[in-house]
Amino acid sequence: MIKYPIRNHPNDSPVESLSKTYQLSMLKDKHGRVHDYLRISLTDVCNFRCLYCMPEENIKFMVPSKLMQADEIDRIAQEFVKLGVRKIRLTGGEPLIRNDAEKIITSLSKYPVNLTLTTNGTRINEVIPTLVAAGVKSINLSLDTLKAEKFFQITRRNLFAKVWDNIQLLLENGFHVKVNVVVMRGFNDYEILDFVEWTKNQPVHVRFIEFMPFDGNQWNNEKVFTYKEILEVVDAKYSTLRLKDEINGTAKKYKVYGHEGTFAVISTMSAPFCSNCNRMRLTADGKMKNCLFSKSEIDILGALRKGEDIIPLIRQCVIEKEVALGGQFNSDFEHLDAGKIKNRSMINIGG
Repeated sequence: MIKYPIRNHPNDSPVESLSKTYQLSMLKDKHGRVHDYLRISLTDVCNFRCLYCMPEENIKFMVPSKLMQADEIDRIAQEFVKLGVRKIRLTGGEPLIRNDAEKIITSLSKYPVNLTLTTNGTRINEVIPTLVAAGVKSINLSLDTLKAEKFFQITRRNLFAKVWDNIQLLLENGFHVKVNVVVMRGFNDYEILDFVEWTKNQPVHVRFIEFMPFDGNQWNNEKVFTYKEILEVVDAKYSTLRLKDEINGTAKKYKVYGHEGTFAVISTMSAPFCSNCNRMRLTADGKMKNCLFSKSEIDILGALRKGEDIIPLIRQCVIEKEVALGGQFNSDFEHLDAGKIKNRSMINIGG
């Protein structure tokens, strides 16, 4: 993967020198995949109650003392950077709901990584100066409908106008805005063309996501609106151009001729993209997951608090990664019994 010799430069900061020193010892799983992308959940708390993300009842949030603290997040991130991590995404819950979210963003900005986050957009207006100062250039924002009444039905919050205004604010400030849309049959699939039409005059990048099974999210196979079906809907109205996907990307990218923005499909259920996966996850309580659907977790935070070396644990977790979908199911989702999947709810994992 490294095509040039790594040398420390006299003007390198300590962090840059650290990254260059360790990049030759990157994280590989037993299938030969290099892992250089870390997703860090800051909290399992959210100011929305989206039906596909969390259980509708009996929600139990983590005790604050069990969560990674800001300094612990920084120390753990530094170890991952030593091991070649080049991209860090902050997730939740809603990451910006944490009182120290801006402190964490600023702290992580000192590392030589592509720093970004996924948010529901409600607090973007409060943190834009911090994002700009931290060098954040791209934001993923969850928005499953363009209709205010449907938005309330999905999120159980009357905040559509707030989210819409903050998307416009991001665009005005030059951010690359990716809009994540979880498509559910019979619920919001009829809005696919509305989202694509949005890309005509604004440089938004809409990403349609197949509905995935998690604990308590009432998943069933009939709700999955597939990659193929999404393309059929779009192609019935528009002429599209297939774009080049990112090397380790999850999204199959397209553009309508003449449109400013793009659209893509994340086909986790019908056409998984596990063969080139480079992702690792830290839950808000400091457990490492090598896959969104992995059954096992390794307690990184617990080891850190005991003063133990966490690098061997990180390596162990990556090496043990299954070839696809946590080893729990395959692309034959039509015969999937979601009740047999052992996992947390999406909000407990981190989006």
